Amino acid sequence: MWLAENWNDYKIIDTCNGEKLERWGEYFFIRPDPQVIWNYKHNEKAWHNVDGRYIRSNKGGGQWDIKTRNLPESWKISYRNLKFIVKPTGFKHTGLFPEQAANWDFIMEKIENSGRDIKVLNLFGYTGGATIAALSKGASVCHVDASKGIMNWCKDNVYANGFENRNIRYIVDDAVKFVEREIRRGNKYDAVIMDPPSYGRGPNGEIWKLEDKIYGLVELLTNVLSDNPLFFIVNSYTTGFAPTVLYNILSMTVNKKYKGKVEAQELGIPVENSSFILPCGSTGRWEAL
Repeated sequence: MWLAENWNDYKIIDTCNGEKLERWGEYFFIRPDPQVIWNYKHNEKAWHNVDGRYIRSNKGGGQWDIKTRNLPESWKISYRNLKFIVKPTGFKHTGLFPEQAANWDFIMEKIENSGRDIKVLNLFGYTGGATIAALSKGASVCHVDASKGIMNWCKDNVYANGFENRNIRYIVDDAVKFVEREIRRGNKYDAVIMDPPSYGRGPNGEIWKLEDKIYGLVELLTNVLSDNPLFFIVNSYTTGFAPTVLYNILSMTVNKKYKGKVEAQELGIPVENSSFILPCGSTGRWEAL
């Protein structure tokens, strides 16, 4: 398991009964988590002093119960030298997936040690965690997401880090259609990061189902890799989608064309003051040898 264990501004304080108690900067929240199927609390007292709780509805979705009057609309947290704007959203998320810090470390190390200019394609880039990591080490990034609102959030994160003058392209588009156009244009990238949803819709209503699309998209993306690619990362949050599936996909596609090293593991975040680790999806990585 790859652990996101170097956070200072984010912590999982405790987990119990389908929920996790987290600290985001100076604010504490309770959010649902389907992996938490136990009913044991390490820190009973901490659960009673929170700034907000996301409550699921029996009809689907849910809403925030904000308990602090002076909770700001948004605030910044840091990971190493990276800065991110977070805020509670209507879909229980805060605009950042902290477990991805394990991949940010990998991205920054690979780019920094490459000794060359690196072009990165970040598909389903969300609010730009991996994009910020790549930009911080001097890479150029093409950031692709189907949501205009999420793209604006990514831009805010770029500005929060002072990276607005670095080499970044913002593309609001369906991922598959964009990649197909890049192939026709002959555009190439030294690294690909993809963080696809389990299910989603593109800007024109295109339906995305991970199990139906992921193999074909990874295979398609081998056509935009440069002659000397550095790495390829694919994430999955689909329940029951084992890391071995990602390992097999990368082995049959990227590693077949560019001989390197393939690994796949769960991502996890340590739970404070306990020996527990909360699993948070899976990641497959291909890297050049």
